[in-house]
Amino acid sequence: MTIQFTTDGSPGYRRLALWQDIVCDVFVGLDCKSDLGSAFHGSVTQAPLGKAVCSEVCSDRQHVFRTPSRIARSDQDYVLVALGNRGDGGVVQDGRDTVIHPGEFALYDTTRPYELKFKDSFSQTIFKVPREMLQRRLGGTETLTAITFGADMPVERLAYDFIFRLCQSADRLAPNSAAALSEQAVDLLAMALSERLGSTSLPSSTHRSALLYRLKAHVRARLADPDLSLAETATALGISSRYVNDLLADEDTSFQRHVLAERLAQCKRDLASPLLAHRHVSEIAFAWGFNDVSHFGRVFREHFGMSPRDFRQSQLRH
Repeated sequence: MTIQFTTDGSPGYRRLALWQDIVCDVFVGLDCKSDLGSAFHGSVTQAPLGKAVCSEVCSDRQHVFRTPSRIARSDQDYVLVALGNRGDGGVVQDGRDTVIHPGEFALYDTTRPYELKFKDSFSQTIFKVPREMLQRRLGGTETLTAITFGADMPVERLAYDFIFRLCQSADRLAPNSAAALSEQAVDLLAMALSERLGSTSLPSSTHRSALLYRLKAHVRARLADPDLSLAETATALGISSRYVNDLLADEDTSFQRHVLAERLAQCKRDLASPLLAHRHVSEIAFAWGFNDVSHFGRVFREHFGMSPRDFRQSQLRH
């Protein structure tokens, strides 16, 4: 990511004011304080990644506040994932506080007040995710803010490594790749959060959300298998087939409709990709679990208003 803003080169007496005006006001809407005065240094880089945004913040010690008045003047609705690179950073939100060390990450939500505390110089990578991206996978995240992740658990560590490396490459990715990879990053993040939900005593509604995510993750991982079934999925999750459909009823769908929608979405994505233009429509359909080309063509037209072949041609002409 290229430097978007740095205090280097600015007069000492202006550095904190510039940091407040440009970084804290523009990026999220914060109040920043530091006792360093003219000795303060800071820099920020930023790059879009699909619907998400990657940033890297390098700065001297400071205390950051997201206040109710700031929230009232803002329509930003994001979950921020802060990954520690160098130095330590404190996070306070929802009655909890934690410290992010290098190799760890924590979440905070822009719709509620929070504080960030940095006693020394630090560097963090910030993965800013629209809250709806996590909500549709996991439900609410209020019980997961200001908790440290990534030190010991394998999936949490994988989530840290994947998001960190992805953010380092964000400004060099083609838009289609960036969008797909950002979804994968949120998938992995949600998987790590879901594991933590499963190991703590939380309200039944939160456990239900976590189970719904695991159900969706199981389906997504097995979409290519034409034998993917309700009974097999229920057994894998340790619940009844009826409860599988009960979970999906929260989103006005059923197991069969959800599987079909996911398979069609993946086929639609592949048909629109110039990189897969050499593959026959039938190959793409079979790769995502369809076993009848006529059936695939019929349901594709019902969902998207045109045949798979016509859709592909309309996308590849652009």
